[in-house]
Amino acid sequence: MLAGLGLAGLAALAGCDRGGHPSQPGTMAPDFTVADGTTSVHLGDYRGQVVLLNFWASWCAPCVEEIPSLEALHHRDPKVVILAVSIDDDQNAYRQFVRDHQMDVKTVWDPGQTAAAKYHSEMWPETYAIDRSGRIRRKFVGATDWTSPEVMDYLKMLEQ
Repeated sequence: MLAGLGLAGLAALAGCDRGGHPSQPGTMAPDFTVADGTTSVHLGDYRGQVVLLNFWASWCAPCVEEIPSLEALHHRDPKVVILAVSIDDDQNAYRQFVRDHQMDVKTVWDPGQTAAAKYHSEMWPETYAIDRSGRIRRKFVGATDWTSPEVMDYLKMLEQ
């Protein structure tokens, strides 16, 4: 069965860094500022902290699946900054989703996907683990259990 999948199929099964930018880990995280009239996020303000930069949308089933886990991590490990950047087109849908899910992670609406474009993100959700020096250490594609022992151990390692 695997022989017929081809390289693209194997890459998808492996959960690897999809897209044309596999060399991002280890590079400096592109800085950005996004302001939606209510919230403003400037990535550079978080230098010196571990950041999970999460690109998501309210209409994206895997994004919705992982939101409770992101919230749980936010409450469990306050040393990790979570920046959730919504790529929703509809501001009302975004705001309603944030209210309905009682999101208290830092979230901002970026309908033009200006921040996501700097990361060449195209698969939702995509999350970048950024270390305290501002380097991308890992890219997570798809819904992730942010409270799993493996992920928690990884984040603790970045905090040191």
